[in-house]
This record gives sequence, structure tokens and C-alpha cells, in this order.
Amino acid sequence: MSEPEDKTPTPAVPLTKDDAGADGAGPVAKSSPLPPEAVKAIPVRHYGRWISAAIVLVLFGMVVAAFVNADITWPTVGRYLNHETILTGAINTLWITLLAMLLGVVLGTVLAVMRLSKNPVMSSVAWGYIWVFRGTPVLVQLLIWYNLAVVFPILDLGFYRDEMNDVMTPFLAALLGLGLNEAAYMAEISRAGIQSVDEGQTEAAHALGMTGARTMRRIVLPQAMRVIIPPTGNEFVNMLKTSSLAYAIQYSELLFSATRISSRNLEAMELLLVATIWYLLLTTVFSVCQYYLERHFQRGAARELPPTPWQRVRKSLTSFRTPSQVGGKTV
Repeated sequence: MSEPEDKTPTPAVPLTKDDAGADGAGPVAKSSPLPPEAVKAIPVRHYGRWISAAIVLVLFGMVVAAFVNADITWPTVGRYLNHETILTGAINTLWITLLAMLLGVVLGTVLAVMRLSKNPVMSSVAWGYIWVFRGTPVLVQLLIWYNLAVVFPILDLGFYRDEMNDVMTPFLAALLGLGLNEAAYMAEISRAGIQSVDEGQTEAAHALGMTGARTMRRIVLPQAMRVIIPPTGNEFVNMLKTSSLAYAIQYSELLFSATRISSRNLEAMELLLVATIWYLLLTTVFSVCQYYLERHFQRGAARELPPTPWQRVRKSLTSFRTPSQVGGKTV
């Protein structure tokens, strides 16, 4: 005779010891657990950003209103933006900036190597050069170069002889004054970059049989460029504005061209605004070039490249409301 079939229903979830009844009579049926309540995330409110943005807009509007209501002939500003004299001044400004920076970078790198040399003569000469040119204003240096004929009336190089007044043109005086002064600052920037490279790199190169010059050229300087490039770009933009000091030695750069026109039409503020617009335009172009140059040299050093200017603008415009991430979703 067969045993009767068990009719007890199988529980839907695993039973534990606690699932037994209080009297231990047997298991008690357990209902399915409820899903957790959804988390309601509240985005962070950046009220300070809105307030600061409103203050900036108000101040900017006040400045714009002051210039608009001032006694300025704005059509004159637009008319002289592409004037031939202004364009010539802008080109001369760009030209003297490029040449002075080239002279400053090359000479500054040489001075930095001399400053780090174990030769006391080379190190002392480099230190003295940096001390002199950093210790005197740029305008004073420009005037000294322009009046160099007082000290050396005749330039005699053996193979070339001429009066100094004929040799030292405003262009040459501006190039020497700006370039040699920049070399002193670039020497310190280059020295900082070279010292940022770990000494183990130099020791490893020497262990491989490299000479000191080759180690500097092939090992140290390429690694130091990541430190040298950002301040060099900053110096480049600064040189673009500092070149306006060449106005004092009659070099026809942008500011000199603007003031020459204003001396004829007596519209000084209008021509100063024209020069300002051109300086801002050139500075903007060089700033963008500097940014992409820094971004290029960060390849291999940073895991993620910094955003481009356009990406940064888009991020700034959308950052007033910071989204929250909940369960992999943006709320």
C-alpha cells in the first residue's frame, strides 16, 4: 500500500529559522519583499554663481554705457581700424615681437645652461647678465640702446665701420632692448624647466655613454619643455604689449602709428581705442595658439587632455545647474 501524497505548498522564498512560528508549530508564509523607494536627488543650487554673474553684467553694462555716452566719435574708430598707417603699425608690432622673442628664447636658453654650469666663470657671467637686465626698466634699456652713439660714436668691427647713429636705427634699438631684456627672464624660465627634470635622467644618460651636451639636447630639454612652454607663451603675450614702449624711440609700432594720426585729427581717444582693439585681437590670437601648444606638449603626460576653449565655454554655460548622478542616470 503506497503512502499518501504530500499536499503542502512550496514556499516562494527560502525559509530561515525565524520563519518558523512563535510556537514552533511550523513555517509561516512570507510575502514578497517590496522594492526600495526611489531616491529623489535634489540638484545642487549655485545661487552664488547667479548673483556674481548678475553683478558682473551690471558693472559691464555701466562701463559700456559710460563709453557710449562719452564724447567719442565712434564712426572714427571704425574708419581707422583698417587704415594703412594702423595696419603698418600692427605689422611692425608683430614683427618686432617675433624677432625679440626669438632672440630672447635662444639667448635665454644659453644663459640658463651657463648658469647651471660648474664653470664658475660661465655661471658668474650668466648671473651678472640676468642681474643687470632684470634690474633696469625696459624703457631705460631702449633709450640707452637708442643713444649708444654717445658712448661709441663709431662702430668698428674690423670688417665693417660706420657711424653708430646710422647703424642704431629705431628698429635695431627696439630689437636689442626688448630681446636682450627678454633673454634675462627666459634664462630663469629655462633654468626652472631644466631643474624640474629628475637627476636620474641625466645619470642614466651618462651611464649610456652620452656626453653632457648630448644629454642636455636629447634628454633634459625635451622633458623640460612641458615646464618651459606655459611661461614662455605668457612672456610672448607680454612682449606683444611691452613692444609699445618702442614708441619712445620713434619706432613706428602700433601705438606710435595711432598717436601720429591723432596728432593730426586731434581725436586721441578714438585712435587709442583703435590701438586697443588691435592689441586685444593680437593677444587673443596668441593666447589661443599658446593654449593649443601647451595642450600638445601635455600629450603623454596627462591621462586626459584639457578641454578646448569651445568645450570650456560650453561647460561654463551649462554649469549653473550641476546635474546629479543617481543609479547611472542624470537627474
